[in-house]
Amino acid sequence: MSGFPRRIVCLTEETTETLYLLGEQDRIVGISGFTVRPPEARRDKPKVSAFTSAKIEKILALKPDLVLGFSNLQADIARDLIREGVNVLVFNQRSVDEIFEMMRALGRIVNAAERAEALLSSIKSGLDAVVESAAALPFRPVVFFEEWMDPLISGIRWVEELVEIAGGRPAFPTLRFEHDARNRIVSHEQVIQANPDVIIGSWCGRKVSFDQIRGRPGWGQIHAVASGNLYEVKSSLILQPGPAALTGGVRAIHEILKKATSQSRQSSV
Repeated sequence: MSGFPRRIVCLTEETTETLYLLGEQDRIVGISGFTVRPPEARRDKPKVSAFTSAKIEKILALKPDLVLGFSNLQADIARDLIREGVNVLVFNQRSVDEIFEMMRALGRIVNAAERAEALLSSIKSGLDAVVESAAALPFRPVVFFEEWMDPLISGIRWVEELVEIAGGRPAFPTLRFEHDARNRIVSHEQVIQANPDVIIGSWCGRKVSFDQIRGRPGWGQIHAVASGNLYEVKSSLILQPGPAALTGGVRAIHEILKKATSQSRQSSV
């Protein structure tokens, strides 16, 4: 298809996953080493990057006509590739709507606009179903989404929006608008004061330690800890701003909230 990129390197998982869902996986010639979805991508495609670093020479050897990146965290990679004459497009989606726009734009880039719209429609229908199910919860629990544990970092924007779609109320709703994780740091005292009904951990690349959470000074008085409402959602499912978060990620959060609200006292809110 003349005029559309034929050799694409994806520096993060969400663009890889989207291209596979669009049936355009043959265009992909390199992926991030952190890619887990779809499994055939990890099996079949050369791995050329981590998240904040990349093998520039290996990427150049693949002769890409487009490299797709994500956010300011990959700005240095983009700069190095641009200096080598490579076309680079860096998305910066941080909200649910922006994730949809990224997918729509990617569909246009690979001449699959109609398929992209069909994919978006399907995902939106799934989100509507979650919203409908969430309306039946006995109450909307306060949720602390713990993106990291030291320092404590609350959820990024799309995660907090998905918590709301799933039926919860974020413990720190205004912090979602901070792009920089350093600006979403909260203190132990702030979490204790927020007294969330549910704590969901998603520590990027590490398994959540519930013993560690329970052992934090003063946290025994938090309702989520006292009631045993401590859960984990794998970071690969929820912290990638792409299709997985809008499907499996939000459903995982919703299942957690259904379980938590069924065993919690409504008077705790």
